Amino acid sequence: MDMSDPSISFLDRAERPRLVYHHRRASAERAAAPTLVFLPGYASDMTGTKALALDAWAQGQGLAMLRFDYAGCGASSGTFEDQALADWLGDVLALIDSVVSGPVVLIGSSMGGWLALLAALARPQRVVGLVGIAAAPDFTMWGFSQEEKMTILTEGRLERASEYGPEPMVTTRRFWQSGEGNRVLIGEIAFDGPVRLIHGQADADVPWQYALETQKQLRSNDVQLLLIKDGDHRLSRDADIALLIQTVGNLLAQIEQG
Repeated sequence: MDMSDPSISFLDRAERPRLVYHHRRASAERAAAPTLVFLPGYASDMTGTKALALDAWAQGQGLAMLRFDYAGCGASSGTFEDQALADWLGDVLALIDSVVSGPVVLIGSSMGGWLALLAALARPQRVVGLVGIAAAPDFTMWGFSQEEKMTILTEGRLERASEYGPEPMVTTRRFWQSGEGNRVLIGEIAFDGPVRLIHGQADADVPWQYALETQKQLRSNDVQLLLIKDGDHRLSRDADIALLIQTVGNLLAQIEQG
């Protein structure tokens, strides 16, 4: 990322690492529309295929959009292994509170889908819609074997080979315990706005059945689940991106029509 890019901004906080974000403001014609806020997945950042494609579409539509890197990820400050799920939720809320005005639609990929649900519960007056892309709520509960959980608890960290890069995927005891303390599928998810969940049935990382469980636990009656039979976890193919953009566009149109 080019840190000299004038569209890149920084959020400095006394107690937490500096966050790097990109905030595209709305055109005058779309000033009343909700701001799109993209929440990346675990160890991901704001320069992923889906985030950039949505941002380019938002620009063409005159829509406001916020992309950012969690603390310890991408270009933001901080050490990755020092962060917990609750810390990253705090990053999301800090940006919503200080950078964006008005209503927001949260678009969460994988772990970002979990954070979107938590942020919606924390800011019910601001969040008017949710889109989950291979959303992974509560993955600290179901995403690790009992042996792996014991390794996390006894050794303080777990390394697993990553399909998305040469570096291993690290999970710390701090993150795992924070995840267990912020589970949302254990009861009703008290969000009443429209929700769209997109999930691939060939997802090897997040079984699509958890999308059904999320749909079931959401209090909202306006929840639609789009299953893609051959879709993987990334959902970054051209057809997947087109479906995502169509889904976000239709959701915004519904919200704006009231």
